[in-house]
Formats: sequence, C-alpha cells, structure tokens
Amino acid sequence: MTEKKSDEWRNVLTDEQYYVCREKGTERPFTGKYNVFEKDGVFHCVCCQQKLFDSSVKFDAGCGWPSFYQAINSDAITLQEDNSLGMERTEVLCSNCGAHLGHVFPDGPEPTGLRYCINSVAMTFKDR
Repeated sequence: MTEKKSDEWRNVLTDEQYYVCREKGTERPFTGKYNVFEKDGVFHCVCCQQKLFDSSVKFDAGCGWPSFYQAINSDAITLQEDNSLGMERTEVLCSNCGAHLGHVFPDGPEPTGLRYCINSVAMTFKDR
C-alpha cells in the first residue's frame, strides 16, 4: 500500500482532493467534472493512479455523483463499514493508497445490482 504522511498528501493534492480523499469528505452533488461525462477510457485514483473503474460500467444514477456498477477488478478497491453521520453505509477506498472514493449502495443496475457512488475529485481519467 502506498503510504504518505499528511503533509506529503497536502503537497500533491488540491484542498478539495485532500478533503475528500484523505479526510473522507464529499464533494457537492452535481458539481463534479465526471458526473456528466461520456468518454471512453479508465478512471484512476487521483492519489496513486491505480485503475479503479472502466467507463463501460458508468451509468447515470441521477444522484449527482459519477456512478459505476462494478470496479475494474476485485483488487482495485477495498470496502469498509461506515457508520458516520448516523447512517449505515459501505465506504469505497482505493486498495493501493487508502484514499476515500465514495460509497457503494445495493440499488444499481444488473448485472451486479450495485451503485458505486464516487467523488469526481477522487479520480483522474485516461482515454484508451
């Protein structure tokens, strides 16, 4: 796992990226650059560049954040119980650097039935 100290992350991330990825924050809905985005390629972790999601599994959930129905592979992400804010949710983390990406919910489309609701600032995009 890629490990850096807080000041090292602050030197390589914007304030908003740091807030979301390292402090488990959330960007405002419908403001992220990848919410309405339809290019062909791969979404990577903004912190360590690990591949996270393929554009072919992105869908419009209408929730205000980019949504995907599966990760690029089972090793790309880690899921963790999140009981913050008085809610029971499942947090999605980058398995390489531990960056907070968003949450996953059981209301997505087939074939998985999952909706990975991911913050745009937690990702970069690379064309194929």
